[in-house]
Amino acid sequence: MAISSKNKIPERYTRFKDISVSERILNTVFLLTIGLGYIVALINLYYTHQGHDGKPGLSIEDVMINYHGSGTQTRLGSAINGAMEPNLKYKSDKDVILRWIHNGADEPEYLEKVAPILNRDCIICHSPAINPSLPDLTNYTGASEVAHKGGVTLPTLIRVSHIHLFGIAFILFFIGKIFLLCDINIHFKRIAVVIPFAAMLLDVLSWFITKSIPTFAYVVVFSGTLMGVSMGLQIVLSVYQMWFYKRGQDQI
Repeated sequence: MAISSKNKIPERYTRFKDISVSERILNTVFLLTIGLGYIVALINLYYTHQGHDGKPGLSIEDVMINYHGSGTQTRLGSAINGAMEPNLKYKSDKDVILRWIHNGADEPEYLEKVAPILNRDCIICHSPAINPSLPDLTNYTGASEVAHKGGVTLPTLIRVSHIHLFGIAFILFFIGKIFLLCDINIHFKRIAVVIPFAAMLLDVLSWFITKSIPTFAYVVVFSGTLMGVSMGLQIVLSVYQMWFYKRGQDQI
């Protein structure tokens, strides 16, 4: 005998109130670690992109120069004249590098004069093995890319974007899986888990567009901010409901 649909027992959905304290602890330390990691990533982003315009601090012009390039200065020249100058052991090395750029940034002069400076003071950060998002200064090919006018190269954008998409997608997935345990409006929840993924895709797409249209740098900033805020909101709400939320009526 068939059971009428109105008499069926409603399907149960797992919420934070249904999981053990051990699982709550695991979820919490994961979310807090990811949150801390994202803050450190923002600090790294600041130091990576600031100073391209020759001025201290991060500006929209720095973002434009990074992706599109500058009509008056190379990225390496801007960095040496700005934020990266304190990293040089000797002040006279700045003139050596700028002179090499002015002379055409050829390989013989690089090997003789510039490579020793970069190997001593710069590759501690500017190495693909350490930070793939930074220009590679471990060889002439990488150094010459930032020693000529123009923004980041297409191969570099492709390399960084595929790392970004794979890595961030996994992080957003696990944060979203935990966030789904929140006892909140279902429509808000469905929108909230989609927004950071959409923002991430828009962010990466805007990198490529900014290479041709510099004003698209505003979209880079907007989409990156949207992804960070939406991800942070999921973390905060999840931690709050795991430990402090007064349980009310269940939501699907």
